Amino acid sequence: MHFTKMQGIGNDYIYVDGSKERLKDPAALARKLSDRHFGIGSDGLILINPSDRADFEMEMYNLDGSRGRMCGNGIRCVGKYVYDHGMTDRTEITVDTLAGVKTLTLYPGEDGRISRVRVDMGEPLLMPAQIPADFEGERVVDAPFEAAGRRWNITLVSMGNPHCVVFPDENADGMDLTAVGPAFEHAQVFPEGINTEFVNVTDRTHLKMRVWERGSGETLACGTGACAACVAAVLRGVAERKVEMALRGGRLTVEWSETDGHVWMTGPAEEVFEGEINV
Repeated sequence: MHFTKMQGIGNDYIYVDGSKERLKDPAALARKLSDRHFGIGSDGLILINPSDRADFEMEMYNLDGSRGRMCGNGIRCVGKYVYDHGMTDRTEITVDTLAGVKTLTLYPGEDGRISRVRVDMGEPLLMPAQIPADFEGERVVDAPFEAAGRRWNITLVSMGNPHCVVFPDENADGMDLTAVGPAFEHAQVFPEGINTEFVNVTDRTHLKMRVWERGSGETLACGTGACAACVAAVLRGVAERKVEMALRGGRLTVEWSETDGHVWMTGPAEEVFEGEINV
């Protein structure tokens, strides 16, 4: 199988052209190839397939083999892949995901290859039933929650996948996410699990965060998580609608538009290497 390893601010995936490769069990393959000691090493596997309702389809699997609905960093790399590999010559494309069709704007660098991608992530979903989460009311904003033996205040946002955003009093850099993250991910109030962002506010236009992703553990970055964090910060009144997000793998620009209600994310996409592996 021919593959391309790509990353968006450290969120790395194995990319396969689904129009050329036929994979019998991509979930099992994701588990095998994502292993950083016995496989290629990645946060998961992404197949780029033909689509009947968009220019391309992104079929995504987490490193534990579970199906991912959407990945902001992953979809930026899809945009770079299809342009750099000659699958399109347009700089605005649509990509079908389990979270709906997303529109991407591609920005070529001086070498003619894509260096940055802007993604229309759509409108955030805020009702508990849309997350989904077992909470009362129309929104969960700065609500008390017990996990990992302590009390937190959480804000819930869906960006096509579920997010729980926490603004801890302490510096998130010093937190033990391996102890805290699973307590959120597997809490009974989240029937489909949850991605959890731990966010510090630097100022009203700069946020810093770490993320625990369901099915993957801590990753260096999460694009949908950065979007959810921006929305949560606006809902709590601690940030402007356009912010720069500092994640462990790099920086993203996120804007929650007051005009159309959509969240827009801009960031880099890079190809690491290509190869072949016997599957």
